[in-house]
Amino acid sequence: MTATKMTWRPQYRSSKFRHVFGKAAAKESCYDGVPITRSVQDNTFCAVNPRFLAVITECAGGGSFLVLTVHHTGKVDPHHPRVTGHRGNVLDIKWNPFNDYRIASCSEDTTVKVWEIPPHGLLKNMTVPWKELQGHSRRVGLIEWHPTANNILFSTAYDYKVMIWNLDCPEQVIKNPVRTLSQHTDVVLSMSFNTDGSVLATTCKDRKLRLLEPRSGSLLQEANCKTHKASKVIILGNVKKLLTSGTSRWNDRQIALWDLDDLSVPLLEENLDGSSGVLFPFYDPDTHMLYLAGKGDGNIRYYEISSEKPYIHYLTEYRSSLPQKGMGVMPKRGLDVSSCEVFRFYKLVTIKSLIEPLSMIVPRRSESYQEDIYPMTAGNKAALTADEWLSGLDKGPVLMSLKPGHQVDESYHDMTKGYSRSHGRPGALQLAYIQDQLGTKDGEQDYGLAGEDRTTVSNGEDLLLCSPPKTENELRLKFHKQQDEIRRLRELVNQRDVRIKQLELEIKNIKNSQSPTSL
Repeated sequence: MTATKMTWRPQYRSSKFRHVFGKAAAKESCYDGVPITRSVQDNTFCAVNPRFLAVITECAGGGSFLVLTVHHTGKVDPHHPRVTGHRGNVLDIKWNPFNDYRIASCSEDTTVKVWEIPPHGLLKNMTVPWKELQGHSRRVGLIEWHPTANNILFSTAYDYKVMIWNLDCPEQVIKNPVRTLSQHTDVVLSMSFNTDGSVLATTCKDRKLRLLEPRSGSLLQEANCKTHKASKVIILGNVKKLLTSGTSRWNDRQIALWDLDDLSVPLLEENLDGSSGVLFPFYDPDTHMLYLAGKGDGNIRYYEISSEKPYIHYLTEYRSSLPQKGMGVMPKRGLDVSSCEVFRFYKLVTIKSLIEPLSMIVPRRSESYQEDIYPMTAGNKAALTADEWLSGLDKGPVLMSLKPGHQVDESYHDMTKGYSRSHGRPGALQLAYIQDQLGTKDGEQDYGLAGEDRTTVSNGEDLLLCSPPKTENELRLKFHKQQDEIRRLRELVNQRDVRIKQLELEIKNIKNSQSPTSL
């Protein structure tokens, strides 16, 4: 008779993100003196990309928002130029994911406007938009860009309609959306797309969670859970799940996880606390991490999502005594990979008129690039044009690597691979290509950049031909613009140095590989 051996299994799960911690920026790296809006709308009020930070501000008469370059930290001038073209309070702002200079805003004046921000930021108030979208009959509360199709914008208003706009048209004022979705019976509270933009999830004040086909507006699924009143929704695309945040029947704050293929009953419901502020969910598909930030809270909880039970694994929370009014999130391509930063919030602290960057960092001893925490991620190139998407095509996002210099290697590899198939002698072309990259092409790109700077226009005013500053405010703006330009040129020089070293190494390798052949 053989004895059965009992095996002990640990109750914890191994995770490379178990020790992720939040690191708030130093005082000099924050944005101080920002008059953050006092609106009671349950939006994030802030939008960020690798070049600019935009935040909705408090103002008397009409609505406005502030656009700062991300390096413009420290004390913000109270008279800093703003985008002031709306006649009512601005309720939501979103940067175009494929154009860092284009931002959309919606307002109580029933319009949606799209603005072109000059490369060096605003030097005077901007009042004329690039596009104005007129179609809603009541105030517009939410806007969302399509995740893979260029220049497709979704808006929803207090007229209970979701409108789809195609910005690839010559008219400056667009009065007719390409499609209007009218399935909702009350105000839409939140919208979220899946990875390729083929499914739109919405939560509504009528307590229903809906999945829609965004082009036609046909209803795919509908859920009405009596034990969970959903406020915000986010699709966890790569695990085929959907998460909603809201309240339980006892008014406790609660999250619920749903199967994207079956909304009949939630997979999981979890009560968090009895606070009243809305919970904003943020999801990082690259690390499978979910962040929950409550309006009026000082803490941010974070979890890891898996495709198997129990699905949501609590990691820890970042704690702070400063309550947040809203949050902006930096796209992955704007993160600092050298410090193992996997997520970055921009926290709006109304009581101090402060915007505080908050980095989520994976502690690693090595300073080299950590490939295991930075997989290929969605880049800033659109997979589809607006017309292609409207014709019925769906495509996933165009992926990019966050590894420094990786894009150069890819383009070089693709070019030489294509030539070797057709010519059979890759060495000569590789050498010519590398020499070309070190010589004329770099020069052409430099001249192109210089030409671009020469023709840069800010609100109808040539930056290099404008008159010298006459006031302290103008002088400060000029100084910040100059600092941004110096930083940009330094980054460009560093990129070129890395590129030159890579190409010189390739030349050496090719010459070494050719020498035995010639003998």
